[in-house]
Amino acid sequence: MSYRPIRNIGRFVLAACAVSFGVASISAQSTLPNAPSPSRVDVFTGYSYYGLNSDNQTTGEAFGSVNEGAMGSGAYYFNKWVGGEVNMTANPNGQGDGFYGYYAGPIFRWPTQNYSLFAHGLVGGVRGVGPNNPGGVGYNPYTWGTGLMVGGGMDYPLPFFNHHLGLRLFEADYRYTHIDFGPANPAIYLQGGRANLNGVELSTGLLFHFGSITPPPPVKYACSVTAPTGTIYPGDPVTVTGTATDLRAKKPINYQWSSNGGTVSGNSNVAAVDTKGLAPGSYTVKGHVEQGKKPGQFADCSTQFTVTQFQPPTISCSANPTTVNSGDPVSITAVGASPQNRPLTYSYSATAGTISGNTSAATLSTAGAAPGSTITVTCNVVDDQGQTASSQTTVNLNAPPPPAPVVTKNLCTITFDRDKRRPTRVDNEAKACLDDIALTEQQNSGAKLAIVGNSQPVKVHGRPTQHKQMLADKQTLHNAALRAVNEKDYLVKEKGLDSSNISVYTGTDGSNSDQTVLVPTGATLDTTGLTPVDETAVKPIPRKALGVRHTHHHHKKAATSTTSSSN
Repeated sequence: MSYRPIRNIGRFVLAACAVSFGVASISAQSTLPNAPSPSRVDVFTGYSYYGLNSDNQTTGEAFGSVNEGAMGSGAYYFNKWVGGEVNMTANPNGQGDGFYGYYAGPIFRWPTQNYSLFAHGLVGGVRGVGPNNPGGVGYNPYTWGTGLMVGGGMDYPLPFFNHHLGLRLFEADYRYTHIDFGPANPAIYLQGGRANLNGVELSTGLLFHFGSITPPPPVKYACSVTAPTGTIYPGDPVTVTGTATDLRAKKPINYQWSSNGGTVSGNSNVAAVDTKGLAPGSYTVKGHVEQGKKPGQFADCSTQFTVTQFQPPTISCSANPTTVNSGDPVSITAVGASPQNRPLTYSYSATAGTISGNTSAATLSTAGAAPGSTITVTCNVVDDQGQTASSQTTVNLNAPPPPAPVVTKNLCTITFDRDKRRPTRVDNEAKACLDDIALTEQQNSGAKLAIVGNSQPVKVHGRPTQHKQMLADKQTLHNAALRAVNEKDYLVKEKGLDSSNISVYTGTDGSNSDQTVLVPTGATLDTTGLTPVDETAVKPIPRKALGVRHTHHHHKKAATSTTSSSN
């Protein structure tokens, strides 16, 4: 007996499996995210074609090569890929032989969006009969044996009945059957012997899907907080809304709420939180939705809300009028405001004077405040939460008129034009002026005197030379300084004035007169054009000695052709 038909059938099975796996691989690349969940149970029923070409090893009679029949199977999947299968095949008499097989074993599948590939390996029992002779007599009766089925196929899901119906495009299996018909019976033709049968079975039909390998998605729960004004202050209403998804239809729903701050009320997906009396800060509200005690049938959510401190009040402060005389009253006005309209209380203070009032208006009394000073008024406000604000305004008090400025005073002037021989002598007329000057200085305690001596230029006789002019200028300056020193000497020695309170200068007005200036305390002498006299170099000449000394000086100057008598 040749096994070439069996080998050809085997090649066909392998090729079909290779093609099916290739098609499934291509289709798996286009799997859509909304592919139906793999079924938990698959039930198949359909047409079966059993190709058998093997001999009874004892008699050498071949079994029939074609046995048309039916196949049914049921597979239960433990997960997406692996399950267990029971299978029944029925191939009635065909050319005098027939088989009924009952198998069980593991099944493996690879589900995709458009196709599902599977492979299985089954073992079981086979009840077979045959072979039959051409005359139709002498066959073996139905006898139990063992069987092996290995193969696979491709299923195609149909959109009908919510994807519960599918089409098994093909199933290709290798079947091995061993049946021992007993010892050969020569009395009965072709009876007895052992059958080791190899064959290929092809089948197709309808596939029914039941259940789902993927459990329903777990219940999910999210919650959020809403407040009428967005910002939540103590006492504001707060609403918490829960949104549950993937709930089971027609199952009762139970909602529960809790919070770590405030009082929560509500037994639906909406709850209210009473924030009265809550301190500023963040609080958490937790929600629970439940359709059962099993995992996936309940879910929790949490959300937060923040209670904000009441905003502090504000205040502005103004005075009317802003400038007054000491003792005049001033109206103080305060304008306070609370962003959340909390009750306000006013108070006032002042750096001077007295202020009264505890509303938005107050009165400042400036009695006793120093003229010329500035009074600062502080307006205060506090709300019922103890939050404060303050503002300031100022009131200026008119200052008294400033005192008259202290200035120098020109006293009497002494002229030295009468005594030509003694042009620097303090004569009686000069004495009278100096007596008045001494009296005035004594009447002005702390005042000082400034004596400014002047002199007409000394003339140069004869042919002028640089040396003569220098001597004349020196004599002019000396005369002016000597007059001032002589006056001071009289005031100190004759009138008893303090020498340190008298200053002597030379001036530049070109006259033979001396000017005395009274410099009171606080006044400043304008020394523009004045030159202080070096009193260590210019010594005073007593009034009694002026005549003799001056005569001697006059004759000496005459001898040097320098004339001073004109002064």
